[in-house]
Amino acid sequence: MFAINWFDVIPVAITFLVIAFVQVLNVYLHILSDNADPKKTDIVGSVTEAELLSSEPIVTTPTNTSPKRLSISPRASLNASNGIPDCDSHEDEDTLSLENLFPCDQSEIYASKKISFIIDELIQTEVNYVNNLRKGLLNYGKLQDSENLPDGLRGEERQKVLLGNISEILELHETEILPLMLRNQRDLKSLFDEFALLFEKNNLYCYVSFTMGKKSSMQLRQENREWLQNYQTSIKDKLGIDSFLMQPIQRLTRYPLLLQQFISEFYKNGISCKPVLSAVCKLETRMRRQLDVVNQSEEIPNIDELNEFDLKLQGNFRRSTEFDAQHFPTKKKYRAKVFLFDRCLVCTEVRKRRLAYRQHYNWEHVELQRPLELTTSNANKIVNLLVKHPDKDKGKREEFSFVAAEASVVKQWLLATHKIIEIARHEQSQLNTFSLPMDLVLGVGLAIWLIWQYL
Repeated sequence: MFAINWFDVIPVAITFLVIAFVQVLNVYLHILSDNADPKKTDIVGSVTEAELLSSEPIVTTPTNTSPKRLSISPRASLNASNGIPDCDSHEDEDTLSLENLFPCDQSEIYASKKISFIIDELIQTEVNYVNNLRKGLLNYGKLQDSENLPDGLRGEERQKVLLGNISEILELHETEILPLMLRNQRDLKSLFDEFALLFEKNNLYCYVSFTMGKKSSMQLRQENREWLQNYQTSIKDKLGIDSFLMQPIQRLTRYPLLLQQFISEFYKNGISCKPVLSAVCKLETRMRRQLDVVNQSEEIPNIDELNEFDLKLQGNFRRSTEFDAQHFPTKKKYRAKVFLFDRCLVCTEVRKRRLAYRQHYNWEHVELQRPLELTTSNANKIVNLLVKHPDKDKGKREEFSFVAAEASVVKQWLLATHKIIEIARHEQSQLNTFSLPMDLVLGVGLAIWLIWQYL
């Protein structure tokens, strides 16, 4: 038997009260940050989440004091040009519908020899891909140990330029993608859902980083071509370093092709397993979007005249879009390519095979508007960029007018911008949140209890 006195109870009670106080304070400060001025984090202030998710386009009557609000209609279903049935409508469906809550009989899917072959190919080629990357890193990842290594390849920095972040890509596939495929090869819905979650978490951004460094790697290989060919012969590598460094992009483009074949066979066989169909469509859509970003990122190294501006410090690259641009301060018109990063918008001028840097704007300083004077459908193709003056009394000044060939281009561009808004909003809310490590709180409570108990 043991007795409990007030000196034992009080330290424990204090510990729980401190924990409760910290959690309440977190919630309170989070609410305050949500209720704060949304313009501080809202890049496109006139586009709200409700408008993005509404079932009908927003129509706003212009006034003399405020610009017409941007309107974004829901994403229309896209028909694939290769005859594959529409997948986007399934990808946007409510995943909590009754049809998707209950598991379906997937044996009907595996009964199709073609579908089974596609799934086996997806997994087997993933195994081969991981093995090839591991072998390539074994061959070319330790060039610094070579005795006759040319000066152009010496140093860890040159090694990093040569191979990029291919070791990061290998780790992703070896520790996450391949294991999820192997453990879910008899549960396709889980396989597709878990794979799509990696895209949602932006875990495959390593491919964007790899592509941005491809130009520098190719140039370094070209400068040291003779030595690399001799080295390839000495290690008896039949394919060479060029083939090795081509594999990541080849693999990324192979994924959506296999899924499109799967979807096509799914429809041809009349399989009634909607949860799997919704899951594979969701994954295929995200793969196409990621591939678009990867392809667009290849142009970033072509931007000239950056001077002191460092693109590497602007966060993740999200999207690039071509517009006919007019710069109001200089009254200059030119074909522009606008790059969206997490921290800023970068405007470049298209000059044949190269891009000339013109301006960049931090997100907290810009606002996007549709021009007031246009009431026709062409207004959906135009976005004006305004710069907010630090002095609130001086208001805003018009900086750029961006005109797209199609309204859908502007819509997709604004959806990408909205995604950046949400990221910035989340980061801002985290800055205003006070928290203490739970192990620190519990450790302090235990120390207090020990002091009362034994001193």
